[in-house]
Amino acid sequence: MLESIVTDAIEVYVYQEAKTGNRESGDTFFLQSEEDYFICAIADGLGNGPVARQSAQIIPKVLEEHHHETVDELLSRCNEHMVQKRGAAVAIVKIDYNRKKIQYSCVGNVRFYMLQDREKMIYPLPVMGYLSGRPQKMKMQEYDYHSGDLFFLHSDGVNLQSPKTSLKESRSPLELYNNVLQSIEHGDDATFITGSLLLQ
Repeated sequence: MLESIVTDAIEVYVYQEAKTGNRESGDTFFLQSEEDYFICAIADGLGNGPVARQSAQIIPKVLEEHHHETVDELLSRCNEHMVQKRGAAVAIVKIDYNRKKIQYSCVGNVRFYMLQDREKMIYPLPVMGYLSGRPQKMKMQEYDYHSGDLFFLHSDGVNLQSPKTSLKESRSPLELYNNVLQSIEHGDDATFITGSLLLQ
């Protein structure tokens, strides 16, 4: 499944597949393009199948309503909705076009990579654990971005040998999408988002 958003400011592609034998993926994703910002997220529900999806699908609903907030505020909101649910690993990326900043906050094993100026690899470490409704420390990280910077966000069902090589060998987010698709093993819940920032 390929979903995409292409505007004057950003170009983004999403891939998702369910674990073999399951009708539904335990992962969910969210994309929202606004005039001043873009936001995307991946939620990986604990376990797989319907129980995992029940936790993961809370995240798009919360983000759809509150996407104007900061990534930490959004994660805190998502966490509040996880009480008596299985729980989920969640990463949120928000790009502020006016400030030319990219913000990232994550709890759990959803990974984020960004290749800056075709050279510098940014790989922030996520906060360990998962959203479960219990008090959770949030740790937003913020970076400058430049036109043409590539980014890659993925759930743990996507296993890349060398993310840095994949990003460096890709000239566009669509090329990165295709390269990742060819190199990953299939059969698990897997979701990834590739994107490039187009604003000058």
